[in-house]
This record gives sequence, C-alpha cells and structure tokens, in this order.
Amino acid sequence: MLRSTFLSLSLFAALTAGAQTSAYTTLSAHAHNDYEHPIPFLTAYYRHYGSIEADVFERNGQLFVAHNEENIRPERTLEKLYLQPLQEQVHKNGGTAFKNSKDTLQLMIDFKTSGIPTLKALTKILEHYPEITKTPTIVVTISGDQPVPALWDQYPSYIHFDGKRELQYTAAQAKRIPMFSVDVKTFTNWNGKGLIVKTEREKMQHWIDSVHNADKKVRFWGTADNVNTWKTLMNMRVNYIGTDLLEDLAAFLTDRKSLEYNGTAAPHTLYPARYVNNDSLTKVNNVILLIGDGMGLAQIYSGFTGNRGQLNLLQMRNIGFSKTYSADSYITDSAGGGTAMATGHKTNNRYIGVDATGVRLNPIPDIIAPKGYKSAVISAGDITDATPAAFYGHVPERTLEDTIAADFLSSPVSIMIGGGAKHFNQRKDGMNIPALLQEKGYVFSTRLEDLDTLHASKYLVLDKRAELPMLAGRGKFLVHALEKSIVTLRQQFFIMAEGAQIDYGGHVNNLPYVATEMMDFDEAIGAAMKFADEDGHTLVIVTADHETGGLSLLDGDISKGYVDGHFSSNDHSAVMVPVFAYGPHSLDFRGVYENTEIFEKIIALLK
Repeated sequence: MLRSTFLSLSLFAALTAGAQTSAYTTLSAHAHNDYEHPIPFLTAYYRHYGSIEADVFERNGQLFVAHNEENIRPERTLEKLYLQPLQEQVHKNGGTAFKNSKDTLQLMIDFKTSGIPTLKALTKILEHYPEITKTPTIVVTISGDQPVPALWDQYPSYIHFDGKRELQYTAAQAKRIPMFSVDVKTFTNWNGKGLIVKTEREKMQHWIDSVHNADKKVRFWGTADNVNTWKTLMNMRVNYIGTDLLEDLAAFLTDRKSLEYNGTAAPHTLYPARYVNNDSLTKVNNVILLIGDGMGLAQIYSGFTGNRGQLNLLQMRNIGFSKTYSADSYITDSAGGGTAMATGHKTNNRYIGVDATGVRLNPIPDIIAPKGYKSAVISAGDITDATPAAFYGHVPERTLEDTIAADFLSSPVSIMIGGGAKHFNQRKDGMNIPALLQEKGYVFSTRLEDLDTLHASKYLVLDKRAELPMLAGRGKFLVHALEKSIVTLRQQFFIMAEGAQIDYGGHVNNLPYVATEMMDFDEAIGAAMKFADEDGHTLVIVTADHETGGLSLLDGDISKGYVDGHFSSNDHSAVMVPVFAYGPHSLDFRGVYENTEIFEKIIALLK
C-alpha cells in the first residue's frame, strides 16, 4: 500500500521560510479549465505549460469539452480542441511534446460523466492518435469520476490516474498515478492573502511531503489565483500551480531567476557609526549628496535583506520624504528629478539644467564656487547621463550627451569620475575636449587605476568599466571614487555620487541587479558616514531622484540574504522617495517636502 511518511518540523520550516523558487518554470504551471480560454490548448502550450486540463462529458461515444452540461456545444469536442492540435505539434516536433525537448506535458482529462463509459470512449478515440499515446513525453491523466482502482489494469498503459488522498492503492496501482490532486479546503480556508494558519500549513505540508516521498507530484484545486498564492504554493514545493491567468503565471514563472536574489555576494561589513544622533547645529563645511537612482523603499529593503539584515543607511535617524513629480509630468525622469535637486527648480522631463522654458539654471557647484567651495561629480554609470549631468549640463534633451560633455568646459566642478569617455574623446564633431580641459588644468584619464596615483587637484577619470554592473565585476569603484574625491578636495566641498545602476536593474526588472547595486551603494554610504564622523562638519544626504520598477517584495530570508520581488512596471513610478541625513543639521531634512527643497537646504547651509 502507498504509505505516508512525514518530514520533521524543522525541515518543514527550512523548506517554507524564504524558500528559493528560482527552479520553477512554466512546466510547473497547470492550465485550470483551459477550455474556457479564448484559444484552448495552444495558449498554454505555447507558454510551455506542463499541465493542461480539460473537463469532458461523454455523449454516445463522443467527448465534449465543457464546464457544465448546459455548456455542451457540438463543435467543442476533445478531439478538435485538444487531441488534433496536440498530435499536430507532436508530429512537427518529431515525436515529442515540445520541440527539441524531453519535457513532459500532462493532458489532464477531468471526467464529468460516469468513469467507465467515459474512459471507454476516450480509449477508443485515442486509437486514432498514436503519436500522442506512444510518446513518453505526454502523460494522459484521468481525474474526476474515475473507474475504481481495481479496474485500472483493464486499460491501456498510457492511461494514468489522478491520485485521491482518501484512497489506498496497491503498488501496481500507484505506478499509474503521476500526481495527487486535492481541494485546498481539505486543509484550510485560506483565501490567498497573507499566510496560511500555522497548524493548517503544517498539516498541509506533511501531506505534500508524504506524496513527494512516494515520488508523486502534488496539485491543489480551489486555491486563490494571485501572486501570493502562487508563491506560497511554490514555497511548499507544490508541483503544479493551477491558474486561470495563463499569461500572468507564465510571466511570473519565466522570470523567476531575475526576480530572486539568492544572497550570492558576500555581505559587506557595517561601518560602526559613532554619531548616529549627530544632528547638531554646528557649521556645515562639506556636503556629500548620495543619489541612489531609482531607489525606493523596496530597493533599500532588498539591499538590507541581501546584506543579511544590515545597511549603513539604516543607521541614520533623521529621515524625510521627497515629492518627485516634474514640471510637466506626475512621474519624473532622472533629468527632471536630478535638475530639481541640482538647481532648486522643477523642470520638464528630459530637460537637464534648464527650466521648463529652456532657460539655463545654475546648479549647486556653480552657486557655491564663488564662496571657495570645490565640487566632485561621481557616477557608477555614464557621467553624461541625466542625474550627474544635472550638476553641470544645460540641455533641453537628455540624449544630447556630446553637448552635455562640452558643457563641462564651463563648469567649476573639479572632479568627475565615471563612464562615458566617448562623449569627451570620440566625438562626431571632432572637438578634443580632453585637450581643452588640460589647458584648464585638468588631468584626463580613461583608466580607473590612475585614481591610485593621481595627485592633481582637478581631474576626470572616465573608464567604461565604471558602467559595468556589480554582477559583471565592476568591483568597489564607487567607494574608491568617493574616498579619492574626499582626499583630493579635503575641506569646503560638495560631492554628488550616484548609484546609477539601481535604476538600471529596475528598468530591466532584475532583482539580483537591484539588490547588488543597492548593497554597493550602501558601501559608499558607509564611507561617507565614516568621513562625516571624523570631520565633524560634514553633512551626508542620501536620497533618490525617483523609484524605478514599482518594486514590491514578496518573500525573503534575511539570514540567507534571499529576497523575492515583483515589478509592476519597467519604468519610473510616482511614489515619494526617502531622504536620509547624517551629521550636523541632519534634523533639517525631516518631514515631507518637494525635491527642490533638498537644493534649498544645501545652499542655505553652505552659504
């Protein structure tokens, strides 16, 4: 007989708490009531679903596909909707369910009429579809009103049966059971929101584990159909996730590897902040503005989780929120958001360093230079991209990157570090900006290694490697660039350093990208906090120009650095972004205010 064996509660907890589900694909998807979709079978098939369900009624040897008897239509037969298109695909594939693959497709046929005559009709019909019955990559599974198990050996070996929890099976009968299906209400009244009650979840998990120990698969029916339900069932290692939302579940499962970060990067050590309440009103000599492009609260928490529950950023006590809309849009881009913080003026999306009418605006470095302040602009990305460009460029269109680079010739910024050298030294107009900069006393380099040996007071280090993601081996560029700039400028300075690629990860909906960029950005935050503690007159501000991706976090395990997310968009969102402040006058950054207020507060302190 098929016996139940249970895993220990400790193993159960390990399996279900923050489980990594990146191994799931659409082969684990079950197209529930597939025939009710506008295009039966093929919609799920082309998305590589591993299980497709059809309800059938037997009438005079024919099998009609319908949910209820009154929905039976003469043209909607099992043959026309399922067997004919399936056999055609198998023929095209050279004898397999899917092309160039040994993946298995389960055709689950749910009998709505008496088992024996319905199965008799099915086996007779299947005689005309040998390509389906002879390939091991297709499993025909009978659910619903089955013949009793004692009669199973009377039917062809290609006929399999959906196991029922309440029955006992002989070893021979068990061989014909590929999976066990059960109504989720057998265990719980969970509605798909939040967590299943612990006692119900434990009972449910025990049953799942017992089926797995018998080397069978598990499917629940009657579940809610939403992301939280899918994720919960995946955490419990359910084999088939049923859905009526074919496209949504397919996208969710297809993107598993890009939506889960598995804590692969070594966590960085937290800087032991000495003055977390250093919000005195003493003079501010230096400001370090750290902009996490695209960084919202979910991005921050993904980095916190990936770094095993610690971020330098979260040691800051003084926190506010910035409203990010631009002059012409509810949702800002980096050009509008960067310009607001750099100049104190809302402007149109795509405009950099000019107001909504195109008039040139003075950014922070230009305003404070007459007072003896020096500035640096750093980006873990292209230095002519919108956010860093807002601190020295003036164009009505952000893609005019060669023009932005030329604008630097009239900027008082002393240091620029990042990528984007081609806009300076490989220009279509032939202008040799490095030579012109050298005449102005700058050193121009395209090698990050030169940061270690530079002794000049003014320089540009623009290396393509600065544009690499952390996942592609960029390394500690951002921290190194910030620390080098601090040493060079020494006192009375303004530095803007951008974690540019938090935004990039949001645009491509890749959570490992987001989490690793957030963790790297936080190391730069730690370096800024360290200098602020040592100096005593340095204010550190950490914020974002906008949030990117509409990221929400579905699951995680802080101890493992594991986090699972879901993006609602591949573009920016309108949500407010946090503003963290550390050091003297950090209290000034509490509250909720316009993004232009960040500029106003910085200028007031430095003037």
